Amino acid sequence: MKTTRRNFFQTAGLGAAGLGIASTLPLTSCATTAKTTNENDEQVLLVGDDIAIAQTVYGKVQGFILRGIYNFRGIPYGADTSGKNRFMPPQKPEPWTDVKPAVWWGNTAPQIMDNRYANAWASFVDHWNYDDVSEDCLKLNVWTPALADGKKRPVMVWLHGGGYTNGNGIEQDGYDGENLSRKGDIVFVSINHRLGPIGFSDLSGVGGEKYKDSGNVGALDMVAALEWVKENIANFGGDPENVTIMGQSGGGAKVCVLAAMPAAKGLIHKAVPLSGSSTKALDQEYSQKLGEYILKEAGLKPAEIDKLQEMPWKEYILLANKASQTMAKEMPATPGFRGGFAPVADGVNIPKGTFYSEAEGVSADVPMLICSTFHEWGMSRTNPGLEKITADEAKKMLSERAGIRGGFGDKAAEIYDAYAKIFPDKKPIEILTLASSNRKGVVETATAKAVQKAPVYVAWFGWEPPMFNGRMRAFHCLDICFWFANTDLMLTHTGGGARPRKLSEKMSASLLQFMKTGNPNGGGLPEWPAFTVENGETMVLNDVSEVKNDPDRKARKLL
Repeated sequence: MKTTRRNFFQTAGLGAAGLGIASTLPLTSCATTAKTTNENDEQVLLVGDDIAIAQTVYGKVQGFILRGIYNFRGIPYGADTSGKNRFMPPQKPEPWTDVKPAVWWGNTAPQIMDNRYANAWASFVDHWNYDDVSEDCLKLNVWTPALADGKKRPVMVWLHGGGYTNGNGIEQDGYDGENLSRKGDIVFVSINHRLGPIGFSDLSGVGGEKYKDSGNVGALDMVAALEWVKENIANFGGDPENVTIMGQSGGGAKVCVLAAMPAAKGLIHKAVPLSGSSTKALDQEYSQKLGEYILKEAGLKPAEIDKLQEMPWKEYILLANKASQTMAKEMPATPGFRGGFAPVADGVNIPKGTFYSEAEGVSADVPMLICSTFHEWGMSRTNPGLEKITADEAKKMLSERAGIRGGFGDKAAEIYDAYAKIFPDKKPIEILTLASSNRKGVVETATAKAVQKAPVYVAWFGWEPPMFNGRMRAFHCLDICFWFANTDLMLTHTGGGARPRKLSEKMSASLLQFMKTGNPNGGGLPEWPAFTVENGETMVLNDVSEVKNDPDRKARKLL
Protein backbone atom coordinates (compact mmCIF):
# COMPACT_ATOMS: atom_id res chain seq x y z
CA MET A 1 0.00 0.00 0.00
CA LYS A 2 1.34 3.43 -0.87
CA THR A 3 2.24 5.45 2.21
CA THR A 4 0.07 8.54 2.43
CA ARG A 5 0.66 11.43 4.78
CA ARG A 6 -2.17 10.42 7.07
CA ASN A 7 -1.57 6.69 7.33
CA PHE A 8 2.11 7.40 7.99
CA PHE A 9 1.16 9.69 10.86
CA GLN A 10 -1.23 7.11 12.27
CA THR A 11 1.31 4.31 12.23
CA ALA A 12 4.21 6.47 13.40
CA GLY A 13 2.17 8.34 15.99
CA LEU A 14 2.63 11.82 14.50
CA GLY A 15 0.46 14.88 14.57
CA ALA A 16 -1.07 15.62 11.18
CA ALA A 17 -2.35 18.67 9.45
CA GLY A 18 -5.79 19.87 8.89
CA LEU A 19 -7.99 22.00 10.94
CA GLY A 20 -11.40 22.45 11.76
CA ILE A 21 -13.58 24.12 14.18
CA ALA A 22 -15.14 21.61 16.47
CA SER A 23 -18.64 20.72 15.47
CA THR A 24 -20.09 21.85 18.76
CA LEU A 25 -20.65 25.58 19.00
CA PRO A 26 -19.86 26.46 22.62
CA LEU A 27 -16.08 26.28 22.32
CA THR A 28 -14.18 28.45 24.75
CA SER A 29 -12.19 31.13 23.00
CA CYS A 30 -8.57 31.40 24.10
CA ALA A 31 -9.30 35.08 24.63
CA THR A 32 -11.86 34.17 27.29
CA THR A 33 -9.99 34.00 30.58
CA ALA A 34 -12.18 35.83 33.09
CA LYS A 35 -14.56 33.93 35.34
CA THR A 36 -18.14 34.05 34.19
CA THR A 37 -20.35 36.15 36.46
CA ASN A 38 -24.02 36.99 36.43
CA GLU A 39 -23.13 40.40 35.00
CA ASN A 40 -21.22 39.18 31.95
CA ASP A 41 -22.83 35.79 31.44
CA GLU A 42 -24.69 36.90 28.33
CA GLN A 43 -25.87 35.10 25.22
CA VAL A 44 -22.90 34.22 22.96
CA LEU A 45 -24.68 32.67 19.95
CA LEU A 46 -26.97 34.85 17.87
CA VAL A 47 -28.95 33.35 15.01
CA GLY A 48 -32.22 34.52 13.51
CA ASP A 49 -34.11 35.71 10.45
CA ASP A 50 -32.38 39.08 10.22
CA ILE A 51 -29.02 38.16 11.74
CA ALA A 52 -25.77 37.61 9.79
CA ILE A 53 -27.13 38.10 6.28
CA ALA A 54 -24.43 38.75 3.67
CA GLN A 55 -24.63 39.40 -0.07
CA THR A 56 -22.57 37.48 -2.60
CA VAL A 57 -22.62 37.87 -6.38
CA TYR A 58 -24.65 34.63 -6.53
CA GLY A 59 -27.21 35.43 -3.84
CA LYS A 60 -27.58 36.09 -0.12
CA VAL A 61 -26.24 33.79 2.59
CA GLN A 62 -27.19 33.54 6.22
CA GLY A 63 -24.74 32.61 8.96
CA PHE A 64 -24.67 33.30 12.68
CA ILE A 65 -22.74 35.38 15.22
CA LEU A 66 -20.65 33.51 17.80
CA ARG A 67 -18.90 35.49 20.53
CA GLY A 68 -19.08 38.62 18.40
CA ILE A 69 -17.62 37.06 15.25
CA TYR A 70 -19.76 36.42 12.17
CA ASN A 71 -19.54 32.81 10.98
CA PHE A 72 -20.49 31.54 7.52
CA ARG A 73 -20.01 27.89 6.68
CA GLY A 74 -20.21 26.04 3.38
CA ILE A 75 -20.66 28.97 0.97
CA PRO A 76 -20.48 27.70 -2.64
CA TYR A 77 -17.69 29.20 -4.73
CA GLY A 78 -18.06 26.67 -7.54
CA ALA A 79 -20.56 24.25 -9.04
CA ASP A 80 -20.86 20.53 -8.32
CA THR A 81 -17.80 18.84 -9.87
CA SER A 82 -19.41 15.46 -10.53
CA GLY A 83 -20.49 13.98 -13.88
CA LYS A 84 -19.62 16.10 -16.87
CA ASN A 85 -17.72 18.52 -14.59
CA ARG A 86 -15.30 15.85 -13.35
CA PHE A 87 -11.73 16.52 -14.59
CA MET A 88 -12.92 19.90 -15.89
CA PRO A 89 -11.95 23.38 -14.63
CA PRO A 90 -14.32 24.67 -11.91
CA GLN A 91 -17.58 26.19 -13.04
CA LYS A 92 -19.39 29.09 -11.38
CA PRO A 93 -22.15 28.15 -8.94
CA GLU A 94 -25.74 28.62 -10.03
CA PRO A 95 -27.22 31.84 -8.57
CA TRP A 96 -29.98 31.48 -5.98
CA THR A 97 -32.91 33.68 -5.05
CA ASP A 98 -33.75 32.60 -1.51
CA VAL A 99 -31.40 33.29 1.36
CA LYS A 100 -29.07 30.28 1.47
CA PRO A 101 -28.24 28.91 4.93
CA ALA A 102 -24.48 28.98 5.52
CA VAL A 103 -24.46 27.48 8.99
CA TRP A 104 -22.81 24.10 8.39
CA TRP A 105 -19.60 22.96 6.73
CA GLY A 106 -19.49 22.14 3.06
CA ASN A 107 -18.81 18.61 1.89
CA THR A 108 -15.29 17.24 2.14
CA ALA A 109 -13.67 16.49 -1.22
CA PRO A 110 -13.75 12.83 -2.34
CA GLN A 111 -11.11 10.79 -0.54
CA ILE A 112 -10.89 7.35 1.00
CA MET A 113 -12.42 7.59 4.47
CA ASP A 114 -12.09 3.93 5.45
CA ASN A 115 -10.37 3.49 8.82
CA ARG A 116 -9.90 7.24 9.21
CA TYR A 117 -10.16 6.84 12.99
CA ALA A 118 -8.47 3.44 13.23
CA ASN A 119 -5.62 4.60 15.45
CA ALA A 120 -6.96 5.60 18.87
CA TRP A 121 -3.97 7.76 19.85
CA ALA A 122 -3.88 9.61 16.52
CA SER A 123 -7.62 10.22 16.79
CA PHE A 124 -7.21 11.52 20.34
CA VAL A 125 -4.42 13.95 19.45
CA ASP A 126 -5.70 15.21 16.10
CA HIS A 127 -9.43 14.36 16.41
CA TRP A 128 -10.18 14.92 12.75
CA ASN A 129 -13.40 16.75 11.92
CA TYR A 130 -15.11 15.35 8.84
CA ASP A 131 -18.57 15.75 7.42
CA ASP A 132 -20.21 14.36 4.28
CA VAL A 133 -17.92 13.54 1.36
CA SER A 134 -19.02 14.31 -2.19
CA GLU A 135 -17.96 15.94 -5.45
CA ASP A 136 -20.13 18.94 -4.59
CA CYS A 137 -17.23 20.18 -2.46
CA LEU A 138 -16.29 23.63 -3.76
CA LYS A 139 -17.30 25.41 -0.56
CA LEU A 140 -15.62 27.90 1.77
CA ASN A 141 -16.03 29.25 5.29
CA VAL A 142 -15.73 32.82 6.55
CA TRP A 143 -15.08 34.36 9.97
CA THR A 144 -15.29 38.15 10.20
CA PRO A 145 -15.85 40.86 12.83
CA ALA A 146 -18.30 42.82 10.65
CA LEU A 147 -20.21 42.84 7.36
CA ALA A 148 -19.98 45.40 4.55
CA ASP A 149 -18.98 48.23 6.87
CA GLY A 150 -16.56 49.77 4.38
CA LYS A 151 -13.56 48.81 6.47
CA LYS A 152 -10.73 47.16 4.55
CA ARG A 153 -9.59 44.29 6.74
CA PRO A 154 -6.70 42.03 5.74
CA VAL A 155 -7.90 38.65 4.49
CA MET A 156 -6.45 35.24 5.36
CA VAL A 157 -7.19 32.31 3.03
CA TRP A 158 -6.26 28.99 4.65
CA LEU A 159 -5.32 25.94 2.56
CA HIS A 160 -5.61 22.68 4.46
CA GLY A 161 -3.02 19.92 4.78
CA GLY A 162 -3.25 16.25 3.89
CA GLY A 163 -0.89 16.27 0.93
CA TYR A 164 -2.91 16.56 -2.25
CA THR A 165 -4.95 13.52 -1.21
CA ASN A 166 -6.69 14.07 2.13
CA GLY A 167 -8.09 16.75 4.39
CA ASN A 168 -10.60 19.58 4.45
CA GLY A 169 -10.81 23.17 5.59
CA ILE A 170 -11.93 22.41 9.14
CA GLU A 171 -10.36 19.04 9.91
CA GLN A 172 -8.49 20.15 13.05
CA ASP A 173 -9.71 22.55 15.72
CA GLY A 174 -6.52 24.54 15.27
CA TYR A 175 -7.80 25.75 11.87
CA ASP A 176 -10.63 27.71 13.48
CA GLY A 177 -10.57 31.36 12.39
CA GLU A 178 -12.48 32.98 15.24
CA ASN A 179 -9.63 33.99 17.54
CA LEU A 180 -7.35 35.38 14.83
CA SER A 181 -10.27 37.27 13.29
CA ARG A 182 -11.04 38.88 16.62
CA LYS A 183 -7.45 39.53 17.65
CA GLY A 184 -6.33 41.15 14.41
CA ASP A 185 -9.63 42.52 13.10
CA ILE A 186 -9.17 40.41 9.98
CA VAL A 187 -11.33 38.21 7.75
CA PHE A 188 -10.47 34.50 7.81
CA VAL A 189 -11.45 32.16 4.97
CA SER A 190 -10.89 28.41 4.67
CA ILE A 191 -11.69 26.30 1.61
CA ASN A 192 -12.30 22.81 0.31
CA HIS A 193 -11.17 21.81 -3.19
CA ARG A 194 -10.74 18.67 -5.28
CA LEU A 195 -8.03 16.25 -4.18
CA GLY A 196 -6.21 13.11 -5.27
CA PRO A 197 -7.15 11.40 -8.53
CA ILE A 198 -10.37 13.46 -8.75
CA GLY A 199 -8.36 16.70 -8.66
CA PHE A 200 -5.10 15.78 -10.34
CA SER A 201 -5.53 13.01 -12.95
CA ASP A 202 -3.67 14.20 -16.04
CA LEU A 203 -5.69 12.75 -18.91
CA SER A 204 -4.45 15.32 -21.40
CA GLY A 205 -2.25 12.79 -23.20
CA VAL A 206 -5.05 10.27 -23.75
CA GLY A 207 -8.09 12.57 -23.75
CA GLY A 208 -6.93 15.43 -25.97
CA GLU A 209 -8.09 19.04 -25.85
CA LYS A 210 -11.18 18.38 -23.73
CA TYR A 211 -9.00 17.10 -20.88
CA LYS A 212 -6.09 19.54 -21.28
CA ASP A 213 -6.55 20.98 -17.78
CA SER A 214 -7.47 17.72 -16.01
CA GLY A 215 -4.14 17.36 -14.19
CA ASN A 216 -4.62 20.71 -12.44
CA VAL A 217 -8.32 21.10 -11.73
CA GLY A 218 -7.69 20.88 -7.97
CA ALA A 219 -5.28 23.81 -8.25
CA LEU A 220 -7.71 25.70 -10.47
CA ASP A 221 -10.34 25.22 -7.75
CA MET A 222 -8.11 27.17 -5.37
CA VAL A 223 -7.74 29.94 -7.94
CA ALA A 224 -11.55 30.00 -8.24
CA ALA A 225 -11.82 30.41 -4.46
CA LEU A 226 -9.43 33.36 -4.64
CA GLU A 227 -11.53 34.84 -7.45
CA TRP A 228 -14.58 34.48 -5.18
CA VAL A 229 -12.67 36.37 -2.48
CA LYS A 230 -11.81 39.10 -4.98
CA GLU A 231 -15.47 39.50 -5.96
CA ASN A 232 -17.18 39.06 -2.61
CA ILE A 233 -14.97 39.62 0.40
CA ALA A 234 -15.73 43.36 0.68
CA ASN A 235 -19.30 42.33 1.59
CA PHE A 236 -17.78 40.42 4.51
CA GLY A 237 -15.70 43.39 5.69
CA GLY A 238 -12.49 42.36 3.92
CA ASP A 239 -10.03 44.01 1.56
CA PRO A 240 -9.69 42.12 -1.76
CA GLU A 241 -6.41 43.98 -2.35
CA ASN A 242 -4.77 42.51 0.76
CA VAL A 243 -5.08 38.72 0.68
CA THR A 244 -2.65 36.37 2.43
CA ILE A 245 -2.66 32.70 1.50
CA MET A 246 -1.40 30.29 4.13
CA GLY A 247 -1.24 26.51 4.37
CA GLN A 248 0.53 23.71 6.19
CA SER A 249 2.11 20.49 4.92
CA GLY A 250 0.30 19.79 1.64
CA GLY A 251 -1.32 23.20 2.18
CA GLY A 252 2.13 24.78 2.30
CA ALA A 253 2.96 23.21 -1.05
CA LYS A 254 -0.35 24.54 -2.38
CA VAL A 255 0.68 28.05 -1.29
CA CYS A 256 3.88 27.71 -3.32
CA VAL A 257 2.02 26.38 -6.36
CA LEU A 258 -0.57 29.16 -6.27
CA ALA A 259 2.14 31.80 -5.92
CA ALA A 260 3.60 30.49 -9.19
CA MET A 261 0.34 30.28 -11.17
CA PRO A 262 -0.31 33.03 -13.75
CA ALA A 263 -4.07 32.78 -13.10
CA ALA A 264 -3.51 33.75 -9.44
CA LYS A 265 -1.51 36.89 -10.19
CA GLY A 266 -3.11 39.87 -8.47
CA LEU A 267 -5.24 37.62 -6.24
CA ILE A 268 -2.41 36.97 -3.74
CA HIS A 269 -0.53 39.66 -1.82
CA LYS A 270 1.34 37.64 0.84
CA ALA A 271 2.17 33.93 1.12
CA VAL A 272 2.87 31.71 4.15
CA PRO A 273 3.84 28.06 3.56
CA LEU A 274 4.28 25.96 6.72
CA SER A 275 6.07 22.60 6.73
CA GLY A 276 5.47 21.99 3.05
CA SER A 277 7.25 24.45 0.81
CA SER A 278 8.05 23.42 -2.77
CA THR A 279 9.73 24.81 -5.86
CA LYS A 280 8.30 22.73 -8.68
CA ALA A 281 5.25 20.80 -9.82
CA LEU A 282 4.94 17.25 -11.14
CA ASP A 283 6.71 16.49 -14.41
CA GLN A 284 4.09 16.19 -17.16
CA GLU A 285 5.80 13.32 -18.90
CA TYR A 286 5.18 11.32 -15.74
CA SER A 287 1.62 12.58 -15.16
CA GLN A 288 0.54 11.86 -18.75
CA LYS A 289 2.02 8.37 -18.56
CA LEU A 290 0.01 7.83 -15.39
CA GLY A 291 -3.07 8.91 -17.37
CA GLU A 292 -2.34 6.09 -19.83
CA TYR A 293 -2.13 3.60 -16.97
CA ILE A 294 -5.50 4.83 -15.63
CA LEU A 295 -7.17 4.26 -18.98
CA LYS A 296 -5.58 0.83 -19.26
CA GLU A 297 -6.66 -0.10 -15.71
CA ALA A 298 -10.22 0.93 -16.60
CA GLY A 299 -10.12 -1.23 -19.76
CA LEU A 300 -11.09 1.74 -21.92
CA LYS A 301 -9.96 3.00 -25.29
CA PRO A 302 -9.21 6.74 -25.74
CA ALA A 303 -12.56 7.21 -27.50
CA GLU A 304 -14.28 5.88 -24.35
CA ILE A 305 -12.50 8.14 -21.86
CA ASP A 306 -15.70 10.03 -20.98
CA LYS A 307 -16.85 6.89 -19.15
CA LEU A 308 -14.40 7.83 -16.39
CA GLN A 309 -16.71 10.75 -15.62
CA GLU A 310 -19.60 8.38 -15.01
CA MET A 311 -17.96 6.09 -12.45
CA PRO A 312 -18.80 6.51 -8.75
CA TRP A 313 -16.06 8.66 -7.25
CA LYS A 314 -14.78 6.01 -4.83
CA GLU A 315 -14.56 3.43 -7.59
CA TYR A 316 -12.57 5.87 -9.71
CA ILE A 317 -10.18 6.78 -6.88
CA LEU A 318 -9.46 3.11 -6.13
CA LEU A 319 -8.93 2.42 -9.83
CA ALA A 320 -6.59 5.37 -10.26
CA ASN A 321 -4.61 4.47 -7.14
CA LYS A 322 -4.20 0.93 -8.44
CA ALA A 323 -2.96 2.31 -11.76
CA SER A 324 -0.44 4.45 -9.88
CA GLN A 325 0.82 1.41 -7.96
CA THR A 326 1.14 -0.63 -11.16
CA MET A 327 3.08 2.15 -12.84
CA ALA A 328 5.42 2.44 -9.86
CA LYS A 329 6.23 -1.27 -10.14
CA GLU A 330 6.76 -1.25 -13.90
CA MET A 331 8.61 2.03 -14.38
CA PRO A 332 12.21 2.46 -13.21
CA ALA A 333 12.34 4.33 -9.91
CA THR A 334 13.90 7.78 -9.73
CA PRO A 335 15.64 8.48 -6.41
CA GLY A 336 13.71 11.00 -4.36
CA PHE A 337 10.72 11.01 -6.73
CA ARG A 338 7.37 10.32 -5.05
CA GLY A 339 4.92 10.63 -7.94
CA GLY A 340 1.21 10.08 -7.41
CA PHE A 341 -1.46 12.73 -7.93
CA ALA A 342 -0.40 16.36 -7.56
CA PRO A 343 -0.32 19.64 -9.53
CA VAL A 344 1.30 19.24 -12.95
CA ALA A 345 3.89 21.47 -14.61
CA ASP A 346 1.94 21.76 -17.86
CA GLY A 347 3.53 25.06 -18.86
CA VAL A 348 0.14 26.77 -19.05
CA ASN A 349 -1.61 26.59 -15.68
CA ILE A 350 1.61 25.89 -13.77
CA PRO A 351 5.08 26.74 -15.08
CA LYS A 352 7.68 24.14 -15.88
CA GLY A 353 10.99 24.29 -14.05
CA THR A 354 11.72 26.01 -10.76
CA PHE A 355 9.13 28.37 -9.28
CA TYR A 356 10.05 32.06 -8.81
CA SER A 357 13.09 31.72 -11.10
CA GLU A 358 12.21 34.95 -12.92
CA ALA A 359 13.07 38.13 -11.04
CA GLU A 360 9.94 39.85 -12.39
CA GLY A 361 7.78 36.73 -12.33
CA VAL A 362 4.20 36.13 -11.21
CA SER A 363 4.80 36.64 -7.47
CA ALA A 364 7.74 39.04 -7.64
CA ASP A 365 5.95 41.54 -5.36
CA VAL A 366 4.50 38.91 -2.95
CA PRO A 367 6.36 38.67 0.40
CA MET A 368 6.71 35.15 1.79
CA LEU A 369 7.05 33.79 5.32
CA ILE A 370 8.20 30.16 5.52
CA CYS A 371 8.19 28.00 8.66
CA SER A 372 8.88 24.37 9.53
CA THR A 373 9.16 22.44 12.80
CA PHE A 374 12.18 20.80 14.41
CA HIS A 375 10.67 17.31 14.50
CA GLU A 376 8.29 17.08 11.54
CA TRP A 377 8.67 13.34 11.37
CA GLY A 378 9.07 12.44 15.06
CA MET A 379 8.00 8.90 15.79
CA SER A 380 8.43 8.17 19.49
CA ARG A 381 5.24 9.72 20.86
CA THR A 382 3.58 6.36 21.51
CA ASN A 383 6.76 4.28 21.45
CA PRO A 384 8.77 4.87 24.65
CA GLY A 385 11.35 2.29 23.59
CA LEU A 386 12.67 4.63 20.90
CA GLU A 387 13.79 7.04 23.61
CA LYS A 388 16.52 4.57 24.58
CA ILE A 389 18.05 3.83 21.18
CA THR A 390 21.78 4.27 20.79
CA ALA A 391 23.54 6.46 18.24
CA ASP A 392 24.43 3.35 16.22
CA GLU A 393 20.83 2.21 16.22
CA ALA A 394 19.68 5.69 15.19
CA LYS A 395 22.19 5.72 12.33
CA LYS A 396 20.94 2.35 11.10
CA MET A 397 17.34 3.56 11.21
CA LEU A 398 18.31 6.76 9.41
CA SER A 399 19.99 4.77 6.65
CA GLU A 400 16.75 2.91 6.00
CA ARG A 401 14.12 5.57 6.59
CA ALA A 402 14.03 9.35 7.02
CA GLY A 403 10.47 10.30 7.93
CA ILE A 404 8.18 9.71 4.97
CA ARG A 405 11.19 9.66 2.68
CA GLY A 406 13.63 6.92 1.85
CA GLY A 407 16.67 6.60 4.06
CA PHE A 408 20.07 8.22 3.62
CA GLY A 409 21.85 4.94 2.94
CA ASP A 410 25.64 5.00 3.36
CA LYS A 411 25.58 8.73 4.18
CA ALA A 412 23.38 8.24 7.24
CA ALA A 413 26.22 8.05 9.77
CA GLU A 414 27.90 11.19 8.43
CA ILE A 415 24.61 13.09 8.42
CA TYR A 416 23.78 11.91 11.93
CA ASP A 417 27.18 12.98 13.27
CA ALA A 418 26.83 16.41 11.64
CA TYR A 419 23.45 17.04 13.31
CA ALA A 420 24.77 15.68 16.62
CA LYS A 421 27.60 18.22 16.48
CA ILE A 422 25.14 21.09 15.99
CA PHE A 423 22.82 19.78 18.74
CA PRO A 424 25.21 18.21 21.28
CA ASP A 425 22.60 18.06 24.05
CA LYS A 426 20.11 15.99 22.07
CA LYS A 427 19.45 12.26 22.47
CA PRO A 428 19.88 9.85 19.53
CA ILE A 429 16.11 9.74 18.88
CA GLU A 430 16.09 13.54 18.66
CA ILE A 431 19.05 13.65 16.29
CA LEU A 432 17.31 11.05 14.16
CA THR A 433 14.13 13.12 13.93
CA LEU A 434 15.99 16.39 13.38
CA ALA A 435 17.85 14.91 10.42
CA SER A 436 14.65 13.32 9.06
CA SER A 437 12.90 16.68 9.45
CA ASN A 438 15.66 18.62 7.72
CA ARG A 439 15.06 22.10 6.28
CA LYS A 440 16.33 21.28 2.79
CA GLY A 441 13.00 22.16 1.13
CA VAL A 442 12.51 25.30 3.22
CA VAL A 443 15.91 26.73 2.31
CA GLU A 444 15.52 25.76 -1.35
CA THR A 445 12.21 27.63 -1.50
CA ALA A 446 13.56 30.67 0.34
CA THR A 447 16.61 30.72 -1.92
CA ALA A 448 14.46 30.53 -5.06
CA LYS A 449 12.08 33.25 -3.85
CA ALA A 450 14.99 35.50 -2.82
CA VAL A 451 15.64 36.10 -6.52
CA GLN A 452 12.54 38.29 -6.53
CA LYS A 453 12.25 41.75 -4.98
CA ALA A 454 9.69 40.96 -2.24
CA PRO A 455 11.28 39.86 1.07
CA VAL A 456 11.32 36.32 2.43
CA TYR A 457 11.24 35.54 6.16
CA VAL A 458 12.15 32.13 7.54
CA ALA A 459 11.21 30.55 10.90
CA TRP A 460 11.98 27.23 12.60
CA PHE A 461 9.54 26.12 15.30
CA GLY A 462 11.10 24.22 18.21
CA TRP A 463 8.55 24.51 21.07
CA GLU A 464 7.71 21.14 22.65
CA PRO A 465 4.48 20.29 24.53
CA PRO A 466 4.71 18.72 28.00
CA MET A 467 2.62 15.66 27.16
CA PHE A 468 3.24 11.98 26.41
CA ASN A 469 6.19 12.15 28.82
CA GLY A 470 7.83 14.80 26.64
CA ARG A 471 7.88 12.59 23.55
CA MET A 472 5.65 14.74 21.30
CA ARG A 473 8.40 17.27 20.60
CA ALA A 474 7.93 19.96 17.92
CA PHE A 475 5.86 17.74 15.65
CA HIS A 476 4.31 18.26 12.22
CA CYS A 477 1.23 20.55 12.57
CA LEU A 478 1.98 21.77 16.07
CA ASP A 479 2.74 25.36 15.05
CA ILE A 480 -0.62 25.96 13.31
CA CYS A 481 -2.56 26.72 16.47
CA PHE A 482 0.20 29.07 17.64
CA TRP A 483 -0.05 31.20 14.50
CA PHE A 484 -3.86 31.31 14.80
CA ALA A 485 -4.09 32.07 18.57
CA ASN A 486 -5.70 28.68 19.17
CA THR A 487 -3.40 27.06 21.73
CA ASP A 488 -6.24 26.92 24.26
CA LEU A 489 -8.49 25.37 21.62
CA MET A 490 -6.16 22.69 20.22
CA LEU A 491 -5.47 21.32 23.69
CA THR A 492 -4.34 17.88 22.57
CA HIS A 493 -1.45 19.56 20.75
CA THR A 494 -0.39 22.09 23.39
CA GLY A 495 -1.85 21.14 26.76
CA GLY A 496 -3.22 24.67 27.00
CA GLY A 497 -2.41 27.29 29.57
CA ALA A 498 -0.06 30.22 29.89
CA ARG A 499 3.14 28.71 28.50
CA PRO A 500 1.98 27.98 24.93
CA ARG A 501 -0.28 31.03 24.97
CA LYS A 502 2.67 33.32 25.64
CA LEU A 503 4.47 32.19 22.48
CA SER A 504 1.23 32.12 20.51
CA GLU A 505 0.51 35.74 21.38
CA LYS A 506 3.81 36.75 19.77
CA MET A 507 3.54 34.43 16.78
CA SER A 508 -0.05 35.38 15.95
CA ALA A 509 0.75 39.09 16.38
CA SER A 510 3.72 38.70 14.04
CA LEU A 511 1.56 36.91 11.49
CA LEU A 512 -0.98 39.74 11.68
CA GLN A 513 1.80 42.27 11.13
CA PHE A 514 2.91 40.29 8.09
CA MET A 515 -0.65 40.21 6.74
CA LYS A 516 -0.97 43.96 7.13
CA THR A 517 2.46 45.11 5.98
CA GLY A 518 4.41 42.22 4.47
CA ASN A 519 6.83 42.41 7.41
CA PRO A 520 6.38 40.32 10.61
CA ASN A 521 8.24 42.73 12.88
CA GLY A 522 6.35 44.52 15.64
CA GLY A 523 4.50 41.50 17.00
CA GLY A 524 6.64 40.92 20.06
CA LEU A 525 9.27 38.54 18.69
CA PRO A 526 12.92 39.70 18.47
CA GLU A 527 13.89 41.79 15.45
CA TRP A 528 13.32 39.48 12.48
CA PRO A 529 15.58 40.15 9.48
CA ALA A 530 14.65 39.06 5.98
CA PHE A 531 16.31 35.91 4.67
CA THR A 532 19.41 36.21 2.53
CA VAL A 533 21.11 33.39 0.68
CA GLU A 534 24.45 34.38 2.23
CA ASN A 535 23.36 34.29 5.89
CA GLY A 536 20.18 32.19 5.93
CA GLU A 537 18.59 34.32 8.69
CA THR A 538 16.15 32.16 10.65
CA MET A 539 13.81 33.01 13.55
CA VAL A 540 13.95 30.05 15.96
CA LEU A 541 10.58 29.99 17.73
CA ASN A 542 10.47 28.72 21.30
CA ASP A 543 9.73 29.89 24.83
CA VAL A 544 12.67 32.21 24.23
CA SER A 545 12.87 32.99 20.52
CA GLU A 546 16.04 34.11 18.78
CA VAL A 547 17.44 34.73 15.30
CA LYS A 548 20.22 32.46 14.09
CA ASN A 549 22.08 32.43 10.80
CA ASP A 550 21.27 29.16 9.01
CA PRO A 551 21.88 27.06 12.14
CA ASP A 552 21.88 23.65 10.41
CA ARG A 553 23.72 24.63 7.22
CA LYS A 554 26.76 22.36 7.60
CA ALA A 555 24.69 19.28 8.33
CA ARG A 556 22.07 20.09 5.72
CA LYS A 557 24.71 20.42 3.00
CA LEU A 558 25.42 16.70 3.40
CA LEU A 559 21.90 15.86 2.26
